[in-house]
Parts: sequence; C-alpha cells; structure tokens
Amino acid sequence: MNGIEGFGALIIGDEIMRGKRRDVHFDKLREVFAARGLKLDWVQFLGDDRALLIKTLQRTLAGKDVVFSFGGIGATPDDHTRQAAAAAAGVPLVLHPEAAQLIRERMAETGQELSEGRLNMGVFPEGSRIVPNTFNRIPGFSYAHHHFFPGFPVMAHPMLEWCLETYYADRFNSLVEAEAAMRVWDGIEGTMTPLMQEAEVRFPGIKVFSLPFVGSAELKRHVELGVRGEPSQVAPAMDMLRAGVAALGYRFDDLPGDTTK
Repeated sequence: MNGIEGFGALIIGDEIMRGKRRDVHFDKLREVFAARGLKLDWVQFLGDDRALLIKTLQRTLAGKDVVFSFGGIGATPDDHTRQAAAAAAGVPLVLHPEAAQLIRERMAETGQELSEGRLNMGVFPEGSRIVPNTFNRIPGFSYAHHHFFPGFPVMAHPMLEWCLETYYADRFNSLVEAEAAMRVWDGIEGTMTPLMQEAEVRFPGIKVFSLPFVGSAELKRHVELGVRGEPSQVAPAMDMLRAGVAALGYRFDDLPGDTTK
C-alpha cells in the first residue's frame, strides 16, 4: 500500500443515474472519513456500462489513489464491475476459493440451492483479496489499491469501514486542517477575486473559498469568504482578507468557530 496519494470513490448503477434510487454512499463516505481524520478527494458516478467501467478502472488502476467502488458486483446481467475490473487489470476472472466456501456456507444456512449463478458471485479478478460481508457473508473483493463492494448500503458501508481499518489505519488523523470564514455583506466575488488570489500566493498552505448567497427573506445577500488549510496560516490569512474586504468598502461579520479536522 505504499505510494498512496489520495482517496476516491466510484458509485455505480443505472438506477442511481436514472433517479430510480437515491445515492447514500457519498454522505456515508464523508461521515466515515471525517470520523477518522481523512479526506475524500473525489467521487465519480457511473452507469452500468462495461466499456466505460473498463476505461475508468484502467485509469484509476494506473494511478496511486485508493479507490472504493460501490455497486455492480452481483451476478445478474446488469452487473459489470467484476468483469470490468479484470479486463482493466489484464487478468482473468477466477473463482476465489475462500469466496466459494463462504457462498456454500451461506446457501446451506438459508436452505438455498448452490447454483452456478450464486457461485459466480465469488468470481473475482485473479489475485483478489476477500472483503468480509457481515450482513450475509457474500464477500466483496480488493484488487491492488481498489476495493469493490455491493451497492446495498447495509452491506457496503461496514465493508468500507473494514477496509479502512484493515489497510489504512496508519493514515488516520493525518489531515490537520483549520478553517475560518466570514460573511461579506453585498459582496461581489469578481471584485474580491484579486484579494483571494493574493492570499493564496502569500499563504501557500491555505485555500481560499467563496460561497455566494443571493439573499432570502431571512438573510440578506452576501458572500461567505474563508480559508482552510495549514492551521498556523489560517489566522494571518483571514486577517489579510478582513483588511482587504474593509479596504474595498464592504461590511463583514466573522462566522463562529475555527474547525480543526
């Protein structure tokens, strides 16, 4: 697992893309990562399109980001993720012996027939590792720095946490980041852009963000302007922004609290 750069996720399924099912994986990813002091760098939503999945996984397998993939590892005709992962990696699909045993045990427990279709749920890219499934014991799999889960949240989310605890605990709480912001009343982003750019040049350990709000009956028009990043640089960067905003003739109010993540 050496050489890891970041963390990303693939959320796969025609039902999500067509609006037939609401995605819940993204919110869970943010929750699980925040609880461990980690940062999710990117998320990509994809339909059940084998060619597109192969192309995407070829790119991510060639990179150094850890990737968590949700969906498409079943054995029905619309499930393509296992096949796409094998094709992208350039390895054959094989029946994983441990997965086969777990599937046999599950079928025996539930009194179901051990069909070829059910055994196919244990056919993974050669060289894969098992990801335990505490819900029904039908496993997911890991290949290289990629981890593949079913689309069902009740199964996938414990599997996500297991992978993080098993493979990446040494990276927990490695993100030390502070954040501070203010509301700039009637602010115009274009007018403040040079100030934001100057702040990022002067304080390279921070990022400036701006969130415009057009106004409502409860809250007048403003821009939420702030910085996040290296804790030692947040306060001086905010001081610079406050001075610059005041020089532009804007009134502002600090938002409460700095957040260290």
